[in-house]
Amino acid sequence: MYKINDNYQKLPGSYLFSTIAKKVSAFTEANPDKNIIRLGIGDVTQPIAPAVIEAMHKAVDEMGHAETFHGYAPDLGYEFLRNAIVENDYKSRGCDISADEIFVSDGAKSDSANIQEIFAIDNKIAVCDPVYPVYVDSNVMAGRTGVYDTNTETWSNVIYMPCTMENNFVPEFPKETPDLIYLCLPNNPTGTTITKAQLQEWVDYANKVGAIILYDAAYEAYISESNVAHSIYECEGARTCAIELKSYSKNAGFTGVRLGYTVVPKDLKCGDASLNAMWARRHGTKFNGAPYIVQRAGEATYSPEGKAQLKEQVAYYMKNAATIKTGLQDAGFTVFGGVNAPYIWLKTPDKMTSWEFFDYLLENANIVGTPGSGFGPHGEGYFRLTAFGTYENTVAAIERIKKL
Repeated sequence: MYKINDNYQKLPGSYLFSTIAKKVSAFTEANPDKNIIRLGIGDVTQPIAPAVIEAMHKAVDEMGHAETFHGYAPDLGYEFLRNAIVENDYKSRGCDISADEIFVSDGAKSDSANIQEIFAIDNKIAVCDPVYPVYVDSNVMAGRTGVYDTNTETWSNVIYMPCTMENNFVPEFPKETPDLIYLCLPNNPTGTTITKAQLQEWVDYANKVGAIILYDAAYEAYISESNVAHSIYECEGARTCAIELKSYSKNAGFTGVRLGYTVVPKDLKCGDASLNAMWARRHGTKFNGAPYIVQRAGEATYSPEGKAQLKEQVAYYMKNAATIKTGLQDAGFTVFGGVNAPYIWLKTPDKMTSWEFFDYLLENANIVGTPGSGFGPHGEGYFRLTAFGTYENTVAAIERIKKL
């Protein structure tokens, strides 16, 4: 008789955004006349930049001719894209990263879930709380998190680093020493971040205790302050303690195209074992590469035209963020984020729980957001809105909230 992976049975409920989708679907079915504004899931709304579309069209045409047709992509990704990444994302920022340390994938979500496979089950993870659910859930599936406590909504083998209003939503070094540290900066869901000097302290800490930092930099294109690092490799010593995850989803509008990459420096070793070699083996065994067309699209984001067009898109979304933040503050809400990230993190009013406020907004303003408790126990009492809607919908949403 076959057996299943019992760890999946430990997962409480469904994935956060699946639960939200079901709630919204039920409301829409019962209220077909309502115009719902969706500011919940972090999905983009602006079309892909013209320079990128042009590159994709060209790549599609190439696939129609024998002499320019491309089949399986190289394990690590095409050299043209990896070289562009090295030059634009790392060398330009003074980071020592080579092309053979870059692994092209179909997105940071996949990589953030899969990267834990190269680490032993008895490693202890540390996560910010609130946190992007995939970090914890993927470790639950692997059997690394221990027992779930329904009262505290925490796992026995997970180290939680509370990020609250009292500490400006910035994680502090945990009292218990972790093996793997997940950091998402600028942060999803709180929209806050830390300075380069603060990030250097985390690098020094990880090197001191022998931990690996899994650094999710999916929102680095939205950084506006000069003292915030765009890559952890801007910090001295990061090559010996950090793996970086990057995505084109938010900085280039690739949520429906799917492209990302992970950086695993060759300096990362556990005894004689190279983490770079291990990830290369895993990548080659379980992944057949992002499509040629998509990788050409990724390359186009680094062209002069592509850079200019993407800068305009980022500015568009950050204008939305400023609109939401200012509007909510004018309406009397306590608001965070929206400066270095496209997320607004607000305190729920009148002591509502985050799911109560979700229902209240949906029913009374026909607006979809994300309950903070879905990101962890310290997210209770907070709520996330994204700046990825259209400007018109963003303005309309704020006007509806102000009328409540």
